[in-house]
Amino acid sequence: MADTLERTETHRLIASDKVEGTAVYNPQDEKLGSIANVMIDKYSGKADYAVLQFGGLFGLGSDHYPIPWDMLTYDTDKGGYVVNLTKEQVEGAPRHARDDSPEYTDEYGRTIYGYYGLSYPML
Repeated sequence: MADTLERTETHRLIASDKVEGTAVYNPQDEKLGSIANVMIDKYSGKADYAVLQFGGLFGLGSDHYPIPWDMLTYDTDKGGYVVNLTKEQVEGAPRHARDDSPEYTDEYGRTIYGYYGLSYPML
């Protein structure tokens, strides 16, 4: 790793293009997939979801699984994010086809948060 940070990163901030493609692991060090994109609230600027690309082979045939952003923790040793989920939990999670993005309404958000046992945040 370089001694200096790239211009798109600081000690606690990272550019969105650096997040996309970052690996996601579970606590057992199994790679669950990678981040396809991040859904950001356009009013608050807060990241609400990391959309996990999971399944398929080399990204082909994979689906996208929105995960509440606050469930992820960045692990510098892994160079990726860790989420406390098993592959089976991800497989049963709300998802959409890679080329079919849902409308991120409050109702959809409650479905996602509810699946993970979390309360949907009130704005």
